Amino acid sequence: MVSDLLNGTKNKQIDGGWRALGKLFLYCAGCSGSNSSSHFSTQAVAGHFISETRFSRTSGRFFLIPRCRSDVLYVSDPCEHSNNPEDVGLFRGVFRSFDKSETKKLLTFRRVPRAEDEKCPFCRAGVWSMSRAQMIPKSASTRLAAYDEKVDYSICLNGHLNGKCALLHLSESDDYGEDV
Repeated sequence: MVSDLLNGTKNKQIDGGWRALGKLFLYCAGCSGSNSSSHFSTQAVAGHFISETRFSRTSGRFFLIPRCRSDVLYVSDPCEHSNNPEDVGLFRGVFRSFDKSETKKLLTFRRVPRAEDEKCPFCRAGVWSMSRAQMIPKSASTRLAAYDEKVDYSICLNGHLNGKCALLHLSESDDYGEDV
């Protein structure tokens, strides 16, 4: 994945720096309670390090609107957290060559304002809310198995993606089935 991210870069530099990429690989950034950029409510979830994660380039395509599907985006599997009113899945991702991406071109062309109250948890750069930009495809909800299509994510100036989705809460009886 890292060699693919470096493909076409100058001097083997990663957008946002190696430190931010390392943090993106190893850290679930959590989420604050509901904020103005979110279209569904959650309680705060603390950030934490994770022992393993899987990023997928194929999954990344589900997070791009059709016009931007030529972009390369790696997205992690969601880190699941109990929450109210629904459980929450937190996920993260990174674009290859974000400065040259169709996603950034479209955000710039549409003059989508960056969120004033939000920064990237990995590199502290400004972010665009993809829900405000109306650039979250239904396929993202399907890929995450999100409850009631509740998905929200932001992308920073360096191409880091940070997001959350509502997950259907399973009670203990749902976990074991009724036949037990």
